[in-house]
Amino acid sequence: MTSVSIEQQSNRQAKKKQYSKPLMVMAEIISYVFHPVFFPILMALMLYLLDPISFRGIPEKQINLWFITIIFSAVFIPLFAIALMKPLGFIGSFKMETARERTIPIMATMIFYFWVSHVFNSMQIPGIQVPLILKVLLLGNFWGIILVFLVNIFTKISMHTSVAGAMVGIILVLMFMSRINMAVPLFIAIGLAGLIGTARLVLGAHQRGDIWVGYLIGITVQLCAYWYMK
Repeated sequence: MTSVSIEQQSNRQAKKKQYSKPLMVMAEIISYVFHPVFFPILMALMLYLLDPISFRGIPEKQINLWFITIIFSAVFIPLFAIALMKPLGFIGSFKMETARERTIPIMATMIFYFWVSHVFNSMQIPGIQVPLILKVLLLGNFWGIILVFLVNIFTKISMHTSVAGAMVGIILVLMFMSRINMAVPLFIAIGLAGLIGTARLVLGAHQRGDIWVGYLIGITVQLCAYWYMK
């Protein structure tokens, strides 16, 4: 372990002592409930609920199949791959507390995100068109994991806030695309994003800069994916 890694872990341990145990437990719960691995399917479901017009005319069976595909490709397979990495010695723990330890899991996830984005962007079903907002979400997620990988080389960027930022970003995209008032969902998303970032700071998992860079990446990639695909 490098001296930088030892110093970072010491700083995180010192920060943890500043907070009460109930607050720490609550921060842990928030971090698990809003774990980045679950966000692709959670955001896809959110889009389906917030923007039903984009999914209008598509058979429910087909929509369910799309959701199953996202769960399998962007949630189950990454989880399965990471579960194999610990016994194989690629990671020391499932929390992956150092930036270096997260390199291989992020690379593996990048491959799966690319695959699912490519499948939905190239999907051709007679009489059925994949909603643009869903394509934007998946492409933005892929671009986001690439940027997270690059930034992770230099610092332990917060993946939690990168996906929280993506949640805010995709709702901003909905505001551009839909005539439905998205003010309330946007305020809720911003509130959740703030809660997630606060939880990560309470746990001492990241520096403040890593938190804000995560937000910036998440919002930016969704907006860029929309401008690229529209």
